[in-house]
Amino acid sequence: MRAVAPPGGGERRVLLCTHTGRPEAVVAAREMLSRLMAAGMCVSVLPDESAELVSDGVDLADATSPVSGCELVVVLGGDGTILRGAELVRGTQVPLLGVNLGHVGFLAESERDDLAATAQRVVDRDYEVEERMTLDVTVLVEGEVVDRSWALNEASVEKASSERMLQLVIEVDGRPLSTVGCDGVVLATPTGSTAYAFSAGGPVVWPQVEALLLVPNAAHALFARPLVVAPTSRLAVEVLDEGPGAAVMWCDGRRRFELAAGARVEATRGELPVRLARLSRGPFTDRLVAKFRLPVHGWRGQAPGGS
Repeated sequence: MRAVAPPGGGERRVLLCTHTGRPEAVVAAREMLSRLMAAGMCVSVLPDESAELVSDGVDLADATSPVSGCELVVVLGGDGTILRGAELVRGTQVPLLGVNLGHVGFLAESERDDLAATAQRVVDRDYEVEERMTLDVTVLVEGEVVDRSWALNEASVEKASSERMLQLVIEVDGRPLSTVGCDGVVLATPTGSTAYAFSAGGPVVWPQVEALLLVPNAAHALFARPLVVAPTSRLAVEVLDEGPGAAVMWCDGRRRFELAAGARVEATRGELPVRLARLSRGPFTDRLVAKFRLPVHGWRGQAPGGS
């Protein structure tokens, strides 16, 4: 989907979100601010980032609805900062554009060295927008809902104590699949298949594939394979360990909830996708090669457009 102008033809506004705890991120954010404002765009920053970023002409975003009136949210940082940006745009039509200042930065569309070109692409609306699946996550205890959350990458059920192994029951579509002793279980989207699920031994799933993933982490069981199930499936994990604080659930590594014995975590396809702005129209294969620095020497295939 191509980027389009906001209705009304008024001012063009962008929200800038960055990791102000890193000096290099502040420098990059100030450069992005300068370039966007020089092109006549209005730029807002978050209240908790204002001390480092507010200057003449920069607006302070409304703390209760920071993306209101914005055509785009630009995030400068690693995947953690981009996931923070995803919290801001979820449930809106505002897309998110990530500029990688971290390590792998799989959710990012450009790198620090491309900042000037990225700013110009924003000004020109030279990007496409795609929707990414999310997870809706529910925690139940004795049949009662005690927490609701969501995730763009993954919801993970992890052991609360490093000395103990978790005992979990894995369920798919209302039927028990296996009881496993493990360090945890990762419930992921295709977007999250290159994040925690990847580290736990799960498969890489192309973003265009509509599916849910369940990946046991360091499991001691005869059957502990990663699962790829239909997007309409319901995944569930039940905690069998006795005692309080047996486990903990994390959603995207940002939202935490403690799980006592008997707690049940259910995950389904989220009702609200996250919209990502894309600068590259290249295949996902090229992104994998670039981000993971995969060796492809010796390849004799034909490049796109080649004869």
